[in-house]
Amino acid sequence: MKHVFIAMLSTETNTFSPIPTGPNVWRDMMLVRRSDPPAEVPPMLEMARAMIGKRSKERGWEVAEGLFAFAQPAGITPRAFYEELRDELLADLEAAMPVDAVLLMLHGAMVADGIDDCEGDLLRRVRSQVGPAIPVGAELDLHCHLTEEMLARATVLVGYKEYPHVDVLKRMLDLFTILADTAEGRVKPVMSTFPCRMTGLFPTTREPLRSFVDEFTELERRDEILNVWLGHGFPYGDVPSMGSHMVVVTDDDAALGDRLAEEMARRFFSMRHEVHVPTRTLDECLDEAIGALEGPITIADTGDNAGGGAPSDSTFVLGAMLDRGIGNAAIGPFWDPVAVGLCQDAGVGARLLLRVGGKLGPTSGDPVDVEAEVLGLVERLENSLGGVDVPLGAAVGIRVRPVAAGGPEAGEGSTGSKIAPPGRGLEEGIDLVLTERRGQGFSPSLFSAVGIDPEKKHILVVKSTQHFHAGFAPISKRVLYAGDKGALPGDMLKIPLVRADTENLWPFTEQPFERAGDVER
Repeated sequence: MKHVFIAMLSTETNTFSPIPTGPNVWRDMMLVRRSDPPAEVPPMLEMARAMIGKRSKERGWEVAEGLFAFAQPAGITPRAFYEELRDELLADLEAAMPVDAVLLMLHGAMVADGIDDCEGDLLRRVRSQVGPAIPVGAELDLHCHLTEEMLARATVLVGYKEYPHVDVLKRMLDLFTILADTAEGRVKPVMSTFPCRMTGLFPTTREPLRSFVDEFTELERRDEILNVWLGHGFPYGDVPSMGSHMVVVTDDDAALGDRLAEEMARRFFSMRHEVHVPTRTLDECLDEAIGALEGPITIADTGDNAGGGAPSDSTFVLGAMLDRGIGNAAIGPFWDPVAVGLCQDAGVGARLLLRVGGKLGPTSGDPVDVEAEVLGLVERLENSLGGVDVPLGAAVGIRVRPVAAGGPEAGEGSTGSKIAPPGRGLEEGIDLVLTERRGQGFSPSLFSAVGIDPEKKHILVVKSTQHFHAGFAPISKRVLYAGDKGALPGDMLKIPLVRADTENLWPFTEQPFERAGDVER
């Protein structure tokens, strides 16, 4: 019987984020060690274990598990802690040997102090440990930096196809199939890549990218093509390898793979102006939402997306809504564990004064003082993406109205703006979801779990860039993207990149292929 070793070491590093990805960040999401006693595990791990276990059993394989570590995207991981996790995973692999295949769930954009390419570093050590004959594969987020080290050390790299990432578990099974077929001598994977010479955020829910991604599955129906995916790159990771890549994995046909990878990369580049969804200003989005006859109108607060490493505590949207007297609205999730604790102590139905958000510096805005009514409490909020529940810890729903530092009757708020007079909007209030753990919004259950009915709101604001779309688009009359406020600039030209090769990337250069001398053959 053959054995596959599986493990995870995954996070997305925003090199500009003020939040170090240290031990607490990893523990908050997932840090399950091989030596841990059997206990309740995060739903995402439980589901992955069940699916890979079922598929391996069907193939007559057995699974050996190692470390499973996943951290909410944040800043650079301290080197000592990265090396601790890396070495623990390698020790788990050593204890499991001999193995017939290695399946790693990575990200592709993890950066530690002094190590730009954590995945390449790990794959190099895994390859050294198992030798050249054992197939080694990694599942990658499509927001990855694809490096020469990663390509040289892995037998196959399989990335997500969808943004929002609703296909994570499917891609894991694709990878297992390729690794098992390789170990059994059925296929010989050969990876071909080609740089697209562009960066940005590219939702796969819109045309023309939707049809382009659908082509990947059609190509995979051909016997000689094992896998096709597009690595979008991660624009908030300032490393030399930043940028998009087309990846084609063939069954021992490098010429076919090279031709297809280049053709498709150039096609993607030709769509650059259509596939990049420009964000609008917050005021523009609020104006359009207010003017809409029917709701909900969902506004993505892309600048405060925890999934890109932002704090998820910015108050720009809340402050603007309070200043303009907008009501019948809901915003979430706010990362504010202190406020969550105070609301837990006060209880459902209580009214109290709170200072909300604005904790992590200038890109979070100023804290906002509000009078809050506690609508609902949960000890464990699970928000679902692609059938996988992601924990946000304890959470509370509150309805807020502005107050000044001197009390509810004062005329000035904490942001210095006049408190709007009572009216329909303020009587309805603004509902907030406060969470113990930092994370982005995926599905409407984010609101409903804490006593807020999202479908009855005229405006919904979700702190997310695109993962919210699968859950919120079906209940929304319109979806808008605000990107001028917060830690993640929606305008790529405003990201303060220094180390990335921007001279050879669109939108920094309009014709980067010509500049790089990589003209079409």
